[in-house]
Amino acid sequence: MTTLLFTHPLCLEHDTGDYHPECSDRIKAVLAALESEEFSLLLRDEAPRATMEQVMRAHPLDYIDLVLESVPDGPGLVPLDNDTFLSAASGEAALRAAGAGIAAVDAVAQGQVHNCFCAVRPPGHHAEIATAMGFCLFNNAAIAALHARVAHGFKRVAVVDFDVHHGNGTQQILWDQPGTFYASTHQEHSYPDTGRADETGGQGQILNIPLPPGTGSADFRMAFGDILIPRLRKFAPDFLIISAGFDAHAADPLAHLRLTAADFAWATTELLQVAEQFAGRRVVSLLEGGYDLRALADSARAHVRALMGY
Repeated sequence: MTTLLFTHPLCLEHDTGDYHPECSDRIKAVLAALESEEFSLLLRDEAPRATMEQVMRAHPLDYIDLVLESVPDGPGLVPLDNDTFLSAASGEAALRAAGAGIAAVDAVAQGQVHNCFCAVRPPGHHAEIATAMGFCLFNNAAIAALHARVAHGFKRVAVVDFDVHHGNGTQQILWDQPGTFYASTHQEHSYPDTGRADETGGQGQILNIPLPPGTGSADFRMAFGDILIPRLRKFAPDFLIISAGFDAHAADPLAHLRLTAADFAWATTELLQVAEQFAGRRVVSLLEGGYDLRALADSARAHVRALMGY
């Protein structure tokens, strides 16, 4: 299977401050993990810059302007909340992160490749319609999903999110969007304390599977395989987007699930099987969380290996 990697050097220049968990070392770790010989056939490209029109599918223009106009001209950081910061390169990095998802959708929709992985930051799934939060500025996955709907005419676009934190922003943006489905496994009562099972969307197209702290491989696979996958098959997506957060790994410092890299590979393969059945193998994956660098590298390696090998 042909897989394309999108990233951009500006994603390294988005500065969040000393000791911040969402740092440029995350992308360095992922890219280093994908440099070994087994990834020699992985195609690579630089993420383009998203246009205002493309970002406006998920966010109003006044919010986009607020974010971009808050970017400092020189050294120093501008806080948008207690843990979401802007540096001089943050605006361009955010537009490239969103642009990666858009370019990935284009490449897959046009049959250039079977699937894509976007190793970008800032991440996106906490960014709400008009609120930056949780390290996120623009909602990359939601922008990509709406691009698939509007620009390419896909009728049933699914976003599956296995980050340890609930993608409140993706849920909010897709809540009433026709032809979309959002499913999330996440640690219950973790940041941002959303994603209850009774949050089902304006048209019942939201599926939340909160997992108790300490959940390990067996219970995760049971929930994912017995609940999420059947609902995804019932939706029958013609395009699939993955919010690939790897902070549910047992080594991650920001939460308390107990998954391994093998679990992420397994979940990826399960999703690819659904995409093969309903979506012509069309899959775009975007990096979300993951803050232990070794665990992040191992998990991203397993995830991309599954994308390439299926």
